[in-house]
Amino acid sequence: MHVHALICFSARPGSGNPALVIEGAAPDLDPAARQAFARERNTTCVFLDRDGDGDGAGDDGTLRVDYFYPHMRSPLCLHATLAVAALLFARPGAPATLAVTTALKGQRLVLSQDGDDYFVRLAPQPVPALATPPTPALAATLLNTPGAALPSAPRLASVGSPKLLVEVTDTDALYALRPDLPAIAAWGQANGVNGIYAWCRRADGDYEGRNFNHLDPVLEDSATGVAAGALSVALGHGLVLRQGRATRRDCLIRTRFEESTDDKMDGRALLVGGAARMV
Repeated sequence: MHVHALICFSARPGSGNPALVIEGAAPDLDPAARQAFARERNTTCVFLDRDGDGDGAGDDGTLRVDYFYPHMRSPLCLHATLAVAALLFARPGAPATLAVTTALKGQRLVLSQDGDDYFVRLAPQPVPALATPPTPALAATLLNTPGAALPSAPRLASVGSPKLLVEVTDTDALYALRPDLPAIAAWGQANGVNGIYAWCRRADGDYEGRNFNHLDPVLEDSATGVAAGALSVALGHGLVLRQGRATRRDCLIRTRFEESTDDKMDGRALLVGGAARMV
């Protein structure tokens, strides 16, 4: 078994979100053992399964990626997918694009490289049909900002992990947030939504965000690629998104839309990417 350490979505040298890519795992390394592996290392881990190891490749012959955070198995993790891309494209003879399939949902992801950045191409996904649409009052309650005026209505979007997207006025308001994490977790579990992504528009034209889906504030994400993708889908355009100031791991995520002939992409593909480097 080979373990590769990478850091992803770096905004500057030394910053970013760490991930481990594990190749050649023994066939009997089941999900419980993989979860224990990630928990012991306290790092996001992605197991790269090929024909002849793990559970093999996906149904269409592509490699399969199986994501584990220290506390749970995940259907999709984009910073770990960037780590896989950096590892595979560094090898001699790598093609211009590579495809992988996620282990839990069979979602097809197409990987590419553009200079020093790596990108994951994926399609927007359905969001849960809520009996009661999220309101500004609900968002303010969950974010523990009663009475605060929001610049836009909260909305749901997903590229594989549904997010409640809540815009706040500026970066000062963003970093002043002290949300009700148990209430967010309870609401998300009841509605099939993976937490709140609070975001704002910056004066320089970029965007900035924070992801709230853990009970422990210490576990706040430094970069949330699926949230960047969801925000791009909600806004309808590509963006440059900054994250990680709260965790002291400055991250930079880039997204863009491209025309696609893939039927699954409905004529328009979303690319989410950024830097990824071996440690």
